[in-house]
Amino acid sequence: MVAILAHALNAILYAALGTVLARGLWRTEPISVTEFGWVRHVLLAPMLLQLWLLHQSLFGSGQMTLGVGTALSCIVWLSVVSYWLGSFFHRLEGLQALVVPVAAVASLMPLLLPASRPLAHADVPFFSLHLVLSMVAYSLFTIASLHVLLMALLERRLHSGALPPLVRSLPPLLTLERLLFRILAAGFVLLTASLVTGMFFSEALTGRALQFNHKTVFGVLSWLIFGLLLGAWLAVARGASTRTHQWRDRTYR
Repeated sequence: MVAILAHALNAILYAALGTVLARGLWRTEPISVTEFGWVRHVLLAPMLLQLWLLHQSLFGSGQMTLGVGTALSCIVWLSVVSYWLGSFFHRLEGLQALVVPVAAVASLMPLLLPASRPLAHADVPFFSLHLVLSMVAYSLFTIASLHVLLMALLERRLHSGALPPLVRSLPPLLTLERLLFRILAAGFVLLTASLVTGMFFSEALTGRALQFNHKTVFGVLSWLIFGLLLGAWLAVARGASTRTHQWRDRTYR
């Protein structure tokens, strides 16, 4: 009963914040820089409550359990956290207005789609750490994929010329791009840690750090692809920064 009430309270808090944001951003009047600054502080309450609920869903029974509902809730929670952290550097009220109502629904998913049984090998060293790191890493990559779709839709709307008020409140595409690669960088770091802990787990379970199977192949391929993507983006960003400095030097001489 306590768990049901906690999930319901979490959903109500997210829904209330999402309603306030959506109603505030849908109007045609200009939005001041500080108008939604309070959201950053209030949003911390449902975020921390959902984190506790996720921990209870995973470890509350004394054994590690992971269901579809918990995984979905984790992905959306990480989206909220990503945009909450980004709001300290950019104006992301438009993104928060999109993701916070989704979080209201996702916070109920562990109740609606619970895990059927505990996970096997949960008592093996490094398994829990490896699983949590893997789940968070691939959740961040899922968020990055959805972020790319949002950028594509926003670019299409910009070309069409007719922008609803909520769309006009979204950050510029360059800001969204920087945020995208920060999410990818965090996911890459966690994926690297996941691969390392996976080797220790495999060593403890089978006596071999690496096994030639689909998990190892796809894990290493993912690591290489995202590493190359981030490396290329850093090279492009560094080149653009160098050209900007050279242009400024020529301008102010």
